[in-house]
Amino acid sequence: MSSEKFTRGMRVRREVLGDEYVDRALSSASAFSKPLQDLLTENCWGEVWADDALPRRTRSLVTIAILTTVRAPAELKAHVLGALRNGCSVEEIQGVLLHCAVYCGAPAAIEAFRAAKEIIDEWEKGNGKG
Repeated sequence: MSSEKFTRGMRVRREVLGDEYVDRALSSASAFSKPLQDLLTENCWGEVWADDALPRRTRSLVTIAILTTVRAPAELKAHVLGALRNGCSVEEIQGVLLHCAVYCGAPAAIEAFRAAKEIIDEWEKGNGKG
């Protein structure tokens, strides 16, 4: 795939999630799942995330809230890392998760806190804060 949206999407996806995460997602794609990776890169990243209507920090925090709501901890981990890479603070991420606890329920928030803590701990170790 080589459309302009795909190229832009790959750039944004790598900027937000990091090369390691994107390379792992792409290299583990099978013939069956590669069309999904292409769709996500072109439309999610090349259209929605590349849009300037919301700053990336805001998109990251909204995405964390949504992923908490739908109880998607694996994707949440990727987007907690993306939020940190986009300049969100640990306190902002914590605030979003607490907000979700009230509006989506404690079980979803507990799962989200566990997933987020794993990524935040790794991030802080790598940045000399741990």
